[in-house]
Amino acid sequence: MGSVHAYVTDDGKRYRVVYRKPDNRQTNKRGFRTKKEAELFLASIDIAKAKGEFIDGAAGKATIGALGAIWISTRGHLKPSTMRTEESAWRVHVEPKWGARSIGGIRHSEVQAWVTALSAEYSATTVKRAHGVLAAILDVAVLDRRLAANVARNIKLPRKLPKRRVYLSHEQVERLAEASSNPTIVRFLSYTGLRWGELSALRVRDLDMLRGRLKVVENAVAVGSTIAVGTPKTHAARSVAFPKFIGLELARQCEGRSRDDLIFGNGHDFLRLPHNRTGWFAFALRRCVAADAEFPRLTVHDLRHTAASLAISAGANVKAVQRMLGHASAAMTLDTYADLFEDDLDGVAGALERARAASNVAV
Repeated sequence: MGSVHAYVTDDGKRYRVVYRKPDNRQTNKRGFRTKKEAELFLASIDIAKAKGEFIDGAAGKATIGALGAIWISTRGHLKPSTMRTEESAWRVHVEPKWGARSIGGIRHSEVQAWVTALSAEYSATTVKRAHGVLAAILDVAVLDRRLAANVARNIKLPRKLPKRRVYLSHEQVERLAEASSNPTIVRFLSYTGLRWGELSALRVRDLDMLRGRLKVVENAVAVGSTIAVGTPKTHAARSVAFPKFIGLELARQCEGRSRDDLIFGNGHDFLRLPHNRTGWFAFALRRCVAADAEFPRLTVHDLRHTAASLAISAGANVKAVQRMLGHASAAMTLDTYADLFEDDLDGVAGALERARAASNVAV
């Protein structure tokens, strides 16, 4: 329990509330015009402490800059590439705008205005990432009982328009491979669906030629000027099947290499993703487009989508495609490639029609 005390100012009588915080430290709040106002405030403090909802007003004076630095330091559990994007969003967009502001003084309308201004200049992905960093910092402040609510939540964010996916046919894959200085890599990505970092980290010991399988256990991703080696994107190793013609090319690729050597490149250094304008893949694509103006424009990563398309057209079900691509769930695969499964709906309807016709149900 606390107490209410009267005192006199030049403007007349005022009341001061003396109370203890949950940590038993004594504090006070002054300036109440009536005793009843002071008593109501004291009662609200007692109720908040009893419910575990007490918010220390002084804690709201902490700045986004101070709390953001702490938050960034706790993100070490993330993969290096994700950590880099969050650190960049903090350094470029969040800290310059909000770093000096106290968390208790930020208003919902200010955050909305900031997001709207960013949306006029940057992509939806960049805006959402910057907002996510600010909102996450304030989430921690709420959990630490520095704030009663997070004013950065329930913000209207820009809509991220889905990117049109490009799928190559078998013939187009072969044309691209033949135009490339790395045909084995083009075919390998187009028929296994591996990410570039997973391909780069593959070692001879990861291949099982007899079963036509490879184990994806590592991922080598470029983070700035360095290569960060870790687990695959979902942290789970997986087994991926490959067709025999890919096996033959892999066998040639592994000739003269030890079990611990990398399969691609010189066997010792991780391959870097080719430059999107001056790299070997861009050169091969330009050759294909020059020969056929209708040839799809795509990136190295789009070959992963081609692998999904070719597998589904060959009759693979959603669980098989999920395992091949290393998605966290079949639902994610369906959400990503729903357009590729549209023909299955006609197949289901046709199968049901045939099954009913073969039964004894009277028409």
